Amino acid sequence: MIPYIARKNITHRPLNALLSLVLLSAGVAIISLLILLSERVRRQFEANLEGIDMVMGAKGSPLQLILSAIYQIDAPTGNIRLSEALPWMQQRLVEQAIPLAYGDSYAGYRIVGTTPSYWEHYGASISQGRAFSEDFEAVVGAVAAQRLGLSLGSTFLSVHGISEEGEAHEHPYRVVGILSPTGKVVDNLILCSLESVWHIHAHALEDDTAREITAVLFKFRSPMPLVQWPRQVAEKTQMQLVSPAVEVNRLLSLIGVGIEALTWLGWAIVALAALSVFVALYRALEERRYELALMRAMGASRGQVVQLLVCESLWLCLAGYVAGLLLSRAGLWAISQAAEREFRLSLEQYGFRWMQEGSLLLAILMVGLLAALIPAWKAYRMNIAQTLQYA
Repeated sequence: MIPYIARKNITHRPLNALLSLVLLSAGVAIISLLILLSERVRRQFEANLEGIDMVMGAKGSPLQLILSAIYQIDAPTGNIRLSEALPWMQQRLVEQAIPLAYGDSYAGYRIVGTTPSYWEHYGASISQGRAFSEDFEAVVGAVAAQRLGLSLGSTFLSVHGISEEGEAHEHPYRVVGILSPTGKVVDNLILCSLESVWHIHAHALEDDTAREITAVLFKFRSPMPLVQWPRQVAEKTQMQLVSPAVEVNRLLSLIGVGIEALTWLGWAIVALAALSVFVALYRALEERRYELALMRAMGASRGQVVQLLVCESLWLCLAGYVAGLLLSRAGLWAISQAAEREFRLSLEQYGFRWMQEGSLLLAILMVGLLAALIPAWKAYRMNIAQTLQYA
């Protein structure tokens, strides 16, 4: 009965509750969205990083090299000669070296020249068709195939760069295989042989020095190259060898500072919402003193009056929490669409986070209890006779 009356009191004065609901939902939405984004971004970065010890590429920004070679979300630092990279790739301490060559795309999806070991590294397998065996045969990631409407036997023309409106090459690619979904970067790529990339850019295959690649992904048999090779490569070649773990940790630490700042902003808004709830309840108490005193005179206990005010506060907080969760999911959808469009990075993951968002619910309800504390205490100490006499 008391929760029903509390809900009716809120709807009877909608303008008094509106500001509290707006502030609460905004604060909860910011905090919830940051919980979802930070978890998803970190998982995406860590999942694609697994099993890659070092990345070799042209000298330039180490972070740019990592973003372009592993996550495919930036322009490469340049190309390197295959003849210069091969001596390092063939060292006995190297367990696996995966070459990458790119510079073209189709409808905004990057075309990568590589070997089958690339998709095998990410746990993908051929779900339809077969691996490429000849020039201009393509194996397409699961998401790319679905978004582009590509199936076995489909043909398409690549364009230079990653713009959808670049200059198209004359020789078409033909789809011979489609990969199983992995949730990793390979899902959004079109893969072909290194020779396909070289041919389409008119490199002379007879001359090894003319063959260029963009990067090499290394996995080592021992930790020794991690310490010694970066300095040796930098001193002896025009290339660089970068640790992706170091660069990604640096990037995530920078992102973490921004997320922490926005989280504090969210809690500041929640604090303002708590103040708004307190003011609304306090004003309601002053306006309804006669009504509350009459309830007491008709048999309601002090505890029931206190429960009524506390329930009003908790209803407001619960409504703000639910609205905030809905707003956070809408925000995540919008950000995910932008990330998918610009970076081919999927961030969609709308499930409820029981640990983080459950704790957030408890915190919001605690805020509601604190906001109702003073009005409830005043209602508890109300002098019934005096209130009715001067009403």
